[in-house]
Amino acid sequence: MRVILADDSAIIREGVAALLGRRSIEVQASASSAPELLNVVHAHRDDLPDLVITDVRMPPNMRDDGLQAAVSIRETYPGLGVVVLSQYVATRYATTLFATAPTRHTRARDHSGGIGYLLKDRIGHVSDFIRALEVVEAGGVVIDPDVTEAMMRQNTSGLAHLTPRETEVLALMARGDSNADIASALVLSSAAVAKHVSSIFAKLGMTPHEDNRRVRAILLYLAHSDPL
Repeated sequence: MRVILADDSAIIREGVAALLGRRSIEVQASASSAPELLNVVHAHRDDLPDLVITDVRMPPNMRDDGLQAAVSIRETYPGLGVVVLSQYVATRYATTLFATAPTRHTRARDHSGGIGYLLKDRIGHVSDFIRALEVVEAGGVVIDPDVTEAMMRQNTSGLAHLTPRETEVLALMARGDSNADIASALVLSSAAVAKHVSSIFAKLGMTPHEDNRRVRAILLYLAHSDPL
């Protein structure tokens, strides 16, 4: 496995690079700021690595610059897996990142890479960290257990109230299927699928004016059904 590593701390970059090297994972290049990360990835566009690993908070603004760089990388290089590391349990960061997940048809066309959102403390759990990288390299989705726990506290009771059909619809949503895909897979009308989706949102306490309802519902399902 080859990775591009981004963190504003040279000590963390060197430490993570050494850890990865002991597991035969090559750090192809590194960056200390979000703009540098974008430039490094672009410079390797003809020989992309398997993953980009980046911190959320990066120069120049030390806010969510690394996260925004990850989103930009997902848009420009959809086949490149991305793992975002965060110092804090912030579900909004996870929601922003996973909003870049494509539909099933897009994934088939662009061979989209996996996505991971982990807390920085997870690096210390070496086996878990490496396993998470392997899942993302294979095109999978990984969410840090502490983040999933926070999400579960927000809406878990709603999942328990979903009907079997609604759970099935939500599982297909989590797979990346559009409403049309779901209608075809379950042999339902588009109106029936739309009704199920609306019911799912209502039971999860997600109102129509909220942003990224679909992404948040999918993340909650993944947190409940497939923890790290």
